[in-house]
Amino acid sequence: MARKTVKSYQNPVINYSLPDPSIIKGEDGYYYLYATEDIRNLPIHRSKDLVEWEYVSTAFTKSTRPNFEPKGGLWAPDINKIGDKYVLYYSMSVWGGEWTCGIGCAIADKPEGPFKDHGKIFRSNEINVQNSIDPFYIEDRGKKYLFWGSFRGIYGIELSNDGLSVKKGAKLHQVAGTAYEGTYIHKKDDYYYFFASIGTCCEGLKSTYTTVVGRSKKLFGPYVDKNGNKMLDNHHEILIHQNESFVGTGHNSEIVRDKAGNDWVLYHAVSTTSPGGRVLMLDKIDWKDGWPSVSGNSPSLEFERPVL
Repeated sequence: MARKTVKSYQNPVINYSLPDPSIIKGEDGYYYLYATEDIRNLPIHRSKDLVEWEYVSTAFTKSTRPNFEPKGGLWAPDINKIGDKYVLYYSMSVWGGEWTCGIGCAIADKPEGPFKDHGKIFRSNEINVQNSIDPFYIEDRGKKYLFWGSFRGIYGIELSNDGLSVKKGAKLHQVAGTAYEGTYIHKKDDYYYFFASIGTCCEGLKSTYTTVVGRSKKLFGPYVDKNGNKMLDNHHEILIHQNESFVGTGHNSEIVRDKAGNDWVLYHAVSTTSPGGRVLMLDKIDWKDGWPSVSGNSPSLEFERPVL
């Protein structure tokens, strides 16, 4: 029985609330994970195998936390390495503050921090995108871009060379409709895959969050489902939906490839037996006929561990 435990893992991999995960591999061989601040000041965890995690620190302290939204929470971080610096994009918002919320960034020399806040990049009312939260950064063809949005359309724009501001004169592009938040774009072979979440994230056992996907041959789309219907019109393929054990399955992290060539994704869900928060989940992604899939289109209870 003990031998089976070594070769497999059980969901959730962290059984306390770590919503909206983002992940990066540090030079020390650890994977570092960042999450919405149910733990005050934005928690950081690390793992060597994506299964066994330890708490490291928080990205900010009471004195260093961002303050452009004075009573706002820090939501949906997105971690990246730009040059020799770790850049952490974050949302700052109060619940329902869809025109005063915005996106900022912070910088560190190491993935565990400490992070120095670089401040606001823009607010909703400054860039004219309602509900400007859930940032996602991507580099493509030598340029840097930020995508974001939540149920008011998903938008993208080019950033400056250092990734810390919007490029002067950059054009705003809408890439998906009003059904989505939690954007993540993954480039594989000839396609860009647009992962997002639909439904409600935060209603406990009533949460309907579901992870969905579309694809395009261009970064700015159009992203489509298997029938060619556009995500701009709120069409998509379902990747992970609820089952008897977990509901509210959404806001996935970046995809991590293991040494066996398998792809893995972290996301959050609500346990039906212990619904006290949005716990951290791990599942393998298979690629079939040019599309990602998760076994059963729903969370696994027990699965073979990544090869790391």
